[in-house]
Amino acid sequence: MNPATTPDSPHSGEAANAKHVMTAEERAEYERLRRHAAARHRRARSAGSSVLLLLALLLAPLAVVAAWVHDTVSDTGRYVETVAPLASAPPVQDVVINRITDRVVENVDVQAVTDSLVRTLQDAGAPPRVIAGAESLEGPLRNAVRTVVDRTVTRVITSDAFQEVWEGANRRSHAAVVNMLTGDREGAVGAVNGTVQLDVGEVVDQVQQRLVDAGFEKAAAIPDTDRTVTLFETEQLGKAQDAMRLLDIVGTWLPVLTVVPAALAVWTAPAHRVMLMITATGVGVMMVGLLVALALVRRVYLDSVPPEALPADAAATIYDMFVRFLRDSTLTLLVVSVIIALVAYLYGPGRLARGVRTAAHRGTTATGRALENAGVRTGAVGRRLAGHRQWITGGVMAAAALALVLWNHPTVGAVALVLGVALAVLIILAVLATAAGPAEPAAEQAERRAVP
Repeated sequence: MNPATTPDSPHSGEAANAKHVMTAEERAEYERLRRHAAARHRRARSAGSSVLLLLALLLAPLAVVAAWVHDTVSDTGRYVETVAPLASAPPVQDVVINRITDRVVENVDVQAVTDSLVRTLQDAGAPPRVIAGAESLEGPLRNAVRTVVDRTVTRVITSDAFQEVWEGANRRSHAAVVNMLTGDREGAVGAVNGTVQLDVGEVVDQVQQRLVDAGFEKAAAIPDTDRTVTLFETEQLGKAQDAMRLLDIVGTWLPVLTVVPAALAVWTAPAHRVMLMITATGVGVMMVGLLVALALVRRVYLDSVPPEALPADAAATIYDMFVRFLRDSTLTLLVVSVIIALVAYLYGPGRLARGVRTAAHRGTTATGRALENAGVRTGAVGRRLAGHRQWITGGVMAAAALALVLWNHPTVGAVALVLGVALAVLIILAVLATAAGPAEPAAEQAERRAVP
């Protein structure tokens, strides 16, 4: 028996555990399979990231609208901020003044006054010329009545007291917005037969009382009917109400369900920076589309309101007041998207990005060197800042993002402020890192620590 093959041979275990050495053909096949698996994995990640990105982009406009509806309906302060400017808008004031004045003048029987005067003059035997002159007083008297009523109504509508009454009434009847969306007819705003109407009955009551106090007893006969101003008139109101109810329900979670796919799209993509830039650009494009849609809806709304129901300038003012916070939120998100895309690009290998980074580095370095030459050195703190620059930059960016998230309804101005502060902090930290000065030798550091 060959001793090399016996079980007791000391070399048998080494032979069993010997590592197989791949041949050139096996190595080539292994590399090919590994590249194929990596490519397949990369394609799968790209496909999944693309699906998540598409979902986030489709949800982005709906999330903005849903958040706006939810805030307007659930937040009393936000609702009052939305409708309060209507009381001071001249076009809306003119509509209310004209409507109330017309109702009062219609209930002042000027013809009866002139007829009574004519009968009195006839009974007194007045000359025919005097009687004819009394009969012609109807027109001037009606104009005088309208002038006095218009002046009184205007004084009420344009007063600060009316502004306070308007805001107080809307604050107390905040449920009116819910009524408009659900179709209930309670509160100041209600939906009736395809129209959304504003009830100005409280204002009419105040004007009526002031006119009575001023000596116009006939003003007490102002009827209780037709005390509304039509704001919207459309056959699609029912569908819009259904859509608004759905958006109100998902208003809290839809923004979250939009951010999560966007973040997952960036995380699963093979190139995170490129996907972040694509995602921010896509969200910006969707916000531009939402702004265009708001402009088109405005045009459709103005065309749907008959001039006899509401003048065009008043209708435009009402629409702009109602959607201004939605427009502001859209603009803010557009600006944030542009900033994120720009930052992602500046971190890339592009020529312009490298040029900007080089210029910024030279500027902060020159400033730091100037401070160092002037005797202002940051020492160990500066060296620590220089050693952890990436972490510090990420922390400042995260703090800026957190500030915008915690900001109550941030605007473009708020974004500019936070961005300016973040850039200032980064520049200051970069200058301090450059002004650290030369590091002390180890022996000198040990000797300095040993001195009490």
